[in-house]
Amino acid sequence: MVVNHLGFSKLTKIFLAHKAVCKLACQRACIAVLAVGIFAPLSPLFATQETTQNLSSNTKKANPKEHTKSKSLPKSIDTQELQSQLNSIEDSLAKNDSIWLKRYADYANYMRISREIDSLGQELSYLLRTNQDQDSINQKKHTIETLQRQLELLKDKSDPFADLIKIPEIPQNPTITNPFAIISAISFVKSLNASKSQLDSSKKSLDALIALITKKHDLLTQLSKKEKTKSINNAIYDTQIQLLEFQSAQNVLKTSIEVYGKKYDEVHSEIYGAIKKQVLKLGYIALAIFISICIALVLKIIVRRYIAHNERAYTASKIINFFNFAIIIFILLFGYLENVTYLVAVLGFASAGLAIAMKDLFMSLLGWFVIVLSGSVHVGDRIRIQKDGSTYVGDVLDISMLRITIYEDVTLTSYRENRRAGRIVFIPNNYVFTNMIANYTHSGMQTVWDGIDFCVTFDSNLPKATRIASDIVVKYSRGYTQVSKKRVNQMRDRYSLRNANLDVRVYSFIEPNGVKISVWYQTNSYATLALRSTISLEIVRALLAEPDIFIAYETTKFVQTGNDGFGDKAVGNVVDKYSSKDLPKDS
Repeated sequence: MVVNHLGFSKLTKIFLAHKAVCKLACQRACIAVLAVGIFAPLSPLFATQETTQNLSSNTKKANPKEHTKSKSLPKSIDTQELQSQLNSIEDSLAKNDSIWLKRYADYANYMRISREIDSLGQELSYLLRTNQDQDSINQKKHTIETLQRQLELLKDKSDPFADLIKIPEIPQNPTITNPFAIISAISFVKSLNASKSQLDSSKKSLDALIALITKKHDLLTQLSKKEKTKSINNAIYDTQIQLLEFQSAQNVLKTSIEVYGKKYDEVHSEIYGAIKKQVLKLGYIALAIFISICIALVLKIIVRRYIAHNERAYTASKIINFFNFAIIIFILLFGYLENVTYLVAVLGFASAGLAIAMKDLFMSLLGWFVIVLSGSVHVGDRIRIQKDGSTYVGDVLDISMLRITIYEDVTLTSYRENRRAGRIVFIPNNYVFTNMIANYTHSGMQTVWDGIDFCVTFDSNLPKATRIASDIVVKYSRGYTQVSKKRVNQMRDRYSLRNANLDVRVYSFIEPNGVKISVWYQTNSYATLALRSTISLEIVRALLAEPDIFIAYETTKFVQTGNDGFGDKAVGNVVDKYSSKDLPKDS
């Protein structure tokens, strides 16, 4: 039969509450009852040697190792040596920083104050019945109130070892559904290990304390055989009470450790099983992603080997990257999303807000589909775009899902408007819906129309000036004109081209300062400035060589003699400055 420390406390309170005559008699009665419940039938006589021997026999059963140590004590130890060993144990207990001793000290104070309150209450009742003097009654009441306030501070100490011997709570096991949850699961297991280690540490501390108190009890028992004094008997009694409390807590703690150990093993097995399953799942997903990437790389190699056209190869590579990325996303979604319909529902509810908050992003994605599927812009094309009053002309470097990247080249636009070039310009794909994008090289076209304007005086030989300009332009642009005609013929399958005249065109317009002659020709889309510069210098050289053609222009010049000025061709030094060998060649 085992009586736990809580039952002992309640039983002790019952006996202490009803002691009427003498404290020692009540203590002996309490020990008798406890001995009946815990140690087997013993003699009710507390202070006798037989009681001490019976309790020692029970102590042997509870702690056989410690009893072996105590049994090994020499029988002929004198009183002084016993007292020395006892003092050594008392010093060890006083220096011991065990939480068990601190809790028991609070519990002992709680029980002592309770007994004092019960005793003073009986004395106060007696004084009230016998109508004693009021001063004694007031003094008793004041003392009882003081002790009750002290007892209120120690009210949680009536069960001193409750939190030390209870089974720690094990929270709900974490759900491991993705690799990141493995970290939280490992932290959860570490917290369980900490609780288990705390229980083991408490048990070791309690075992060491019980061994020390048992040794103290054995020494007091031997000392009582040599000196039968009331102080020794009281010390034996206090030690027995203390030992009973700690042994009861030890039994409950052992049970708690066993129960917690079983729960710990179960939880530990479940968590590490889930971690293993998640690691295997992660490995399968990584393998699937690796296979997808390998297939994409193989397809890219095939595209580069068998598709000679760079633009088509680039577009095919972009499409392969897109589908590879989409496959990886779907692998991750179906791998770690428990309920796909839940994702669909969430996206359905969030689509309205996303459409408003991320309008530009979705429009850019849609613009990318339009650009790729329609083929309006390809990598390498020269395009022109206007935004907020600024104009950018450059070659397309990349077409991503969100933007077009172009390199700004030196063009006529740079010369007339920007006065700078060489910038990397990022154009959002949604501009295809809201802004005009001009493609200089759409559908394989490599040429564009370019024009040069110059003005001659009204008294010049206009037909001759027109013929000279036309001949020069035809000479330098003949190759580009032929290329343009071939490209336009190829475009007739896709577009309705009614006016396909690509020959050199010359126009004349009356201006306030003379007649403006405008010459238009086909030129390289990527090198318009080079051919423009060459033709311009050649036209000027040819016009200056003619005596009946005068270039009209606005200028201010200080004339010192009548023969000074460009109009006097007899001077003859102007033409020599423009030799054809000094003209830049078409790049």
